Amino acid sequence: QVQLVESGGGLVQAGGSPRLSCAASGRTFNIYAMGWFRQAPGNARELVAGIVRGGSTNYADSVKGRFTISRDNAKDTVFLQMDSLKPEDTAVYYCGAYTYGSAWYDSWGQGTQVTVSS
Repeated sequence: QVQLVESGGGLVQAGGSPRLSCAASGRTFNIYAMGWFRQAPGNARELVAGIVRGGSTNYADSVKGRFTISRDNAKDTVFLQMDSLKPEDTAVYYCGAYTYGSAWYDSWGQGTQVTVSS
């Protein structure tokens, strides 16, 4: 099992640049990829950014050029640098882990609220 703990977020002004962190523990050697998802009220959870162990990344079109995902493999931590925030980025952000042998992300953090004020 993998445990994930997020930190960061909170109330941010539009245009702000907060950074989210997610620390993994447990069977971290079994992690293939880590990612950030978000869920706004009334919406489905969506993948914002993902990074595989080798370093390749992918982003949702809505955040390309504004968000950057990075990973410190030695510390089993993944970061999401969010720049040029917009009110529509307001959501609960979740860290996820995709382990070898799974079909998709199968471990989740508790979520952290990001609220962007205009």
